Amino acid sequence: MFDLHRLRLLRELKHRGTLAAVAAALSYSPSSVSQQLAQLEAEAGVVLLEPVGRRVRLTEQAEILVAHTEAVLERLERAEADIAASLTDITGSLRVAAFQTAALTLLPAALTLLRAAHPRLRVHVTQMEPERALPGLLARDFDLVITEEYPGAPGPRPDGVEQEDLYEDPLNLAVPRPDTHGGHPSPAPGTGTPSAQAMLRSLAERPWVMEPEGTAARRWAMALCRTAGFEPDVRFESSDLVLHLRLVEEGHAVALLPDLVWNGRAPTVPLHRLPQGHGARRLATAVRSGSSGHPAVAACRRALRRGATP
Repeated sequence: MFDLHRLRLLRELKHRGTLAAVAAALSYSPSSVSQQLAQLEAEAGVVLLEPVGRRVRLTEQAEILVAHTEAVLERLERAEADIAASLTDITGSLRVAAFQTAALTLLPAALTLLRAAHPRLRVHVTQMEPERALPGLLARDFDLVITEEYPGAPGPRPDGVEQEDLYEDPLNLAVPRPDTHGGHPSPAPGTGTPSAQAMLRSLAERPWVMEPEGTAARRWAMALCRTAGFEPDVRFESSDLVLHLRLVEEGHAVALLPDLVWNGRAPTVPLHRLPQGHGARRLATAVRSGSSGHPAVAACRRALRRGATP
């Protein structure tokens, strides 16, 4: 029989990448983690880790063990959910990760609903981009993650994660007002409304603000501009969309902004539609497989859906 604790350490190593990261996450010393994994190797009778420079990687046999460990842990998630569902009240803690605009707009309303319906449920919120939060979900740092997916750019959907659609968030091209320095002039009388592609091309020489390299939003925005026939002059990079908006308001840049930035308020800058098929991003909630039936997870998803209703 394998020791479940040691199996979980092996699984943690797969998801966190290094012995030091596993030790830090679980409040162990790296040597203690190494000793536990050495004992697991003795139990399995095969080599589970092989050195690669100063790090280690899982062998094929270790990957087999991790796959079975994932299945066992999913069953334990279901057992925990079933026990929680048998109780008359929702208690305990729920750890949620959300990117900035969702944290600013969707979560506060959902938290208000949860507090009223389940006052004994403690909700811990961390602002984090999906690229970092989803690995944290699998590593059990979080119980629920709000993710985003841009048109034509499917987000990561790792094994062991269940996703549920939450909200369609319209996307628009935001330009400075005509009365600000760098403001975009309105079409001349008689010229008609420019097409979405033409509007994008007309901004080819303008400074742009975008999210950092490596993010789904940046990849989508770059592809959108390149499809329109130009390479954008990205002078400002930030994951803070409130900063994006301020730069547009002051006439320093143009941006691609989701409706959630306004949080129900009237837009403060001119907005233009995007080419067909690029007009909205999809928001979803992600949980570990087996945990979707947990009452706290289900209650949070319900509250988020209610809070996201336009």
